[in-house]
Amino acid sequence: MNVLVTGATGAIGPRVVQALSDTGHTIRALSVDCPQSVPTWANTNSIIGDVTDPAVVCDAMRGIDAVIHLAALLHMVNPDSSLKGEYERINVGGTANILDAAMKAGVRRVVFFSTIAVYGLSNGKVLDEESPTSPDTIYGQTKLAAEQIVLNARSSDGQLIGTVLRLGAVYGSRIKGNYERLMHSLDRGRFVPIGNGTNRRTLVYDKDVARAAILAAQHPDAAGQIYNVSDGKFHTLNEMVSAMCGALGRKPPRLSLPVAPMRAAACILEGSTKLLGWSSPITRTMIDKYTEDIAVSSERIQTELAFLPHYDLQAGWKETVREMRESGAL
Repeated sequence: MNVLVTGATGAIGPRVVQALSDTGHTIRALSVDCPQSVPTWANTNSIIGDVTDPAVVCDAMRGIDAVIHLAALLHMVNPDSSLKGEYERINVGGTANILDAAMKAGVRRVVFFSTIAVYGLSNGKVLDEESPTSPDTIYGQTKLAAEQIVLNARSSDGQLIGTVLRLGAVYGSRIKGNYERLMHSLDRGRFVPIGNGTNRRTLVYDKDVARAAILAAQHPDAAGQIYNVSDGKFHTLNEMVSAMCGALGRKPPRLSLPVAPMRAAACILEGSTKLLGWSSPITRTMIDKYTEDIAVSSERIQTELAFLPHYDLQAGWKETVREMRESGAL
């Protein structure tokens, strides 16, 4: 296949491009920049451009069989409300450009990377693709809006061309944000858990995400479908921290802090630092995010597309640590 990958130089993009290259596909990689840390791939033509520019997208789409659309403005903790327009411009408008150009170019499949954040709070339930969506972040809201654009797209003969992959929390050596900070804290022995650690997490290793994307781009039954993507299990926070510590060669933290007093302290700290014009190092939102319970089933993609993850929690974090140390990131 000739495959267009948007967001090819982001956190997950290089894994997708590498997997496509390894399996003999021809890739056109579209990104807004070209970081030095990204390798040179075989069978790949790299283009610098923005998915919000219709002309760039139209040019990039010529001769393409399938698109894997990763480019997005990613989740931020407590983003300023002024960023809502930027989220909509990139996540919704950029996706509309991709689907419009894909339909005009006769592309047969567009795989869209969405997120389990579109479900919102799980309230202790196990969520699946039939569960109601109620995203509580701008990121999740714009991803859900973009999903509808993808799922409504049709070819000239009326066939659905879009597939939505709702990813669990993706981890790997290139991932930034909360998991990177947690990894460094555990490695330095400076992490103290909050709560009892029994809240659940839904994760997936970045290499398995790449495999799921290629499968969705090729499988005839994937068109018009939504699939949750995870490693197939739910992991308590304690299990995740234990796997990370095992990969680091460190013992898991033995002590933990109670949630209610920590939220109260964070509230006071937020108020005090705001008066001084500073940012609080810990917030109630951070604590809520850390202690939230999110269990999302990925049974459908395993049953319908025969997707089987290659990495469990231990193998994924072990490889993540090895690659981070090799690159000097840890």
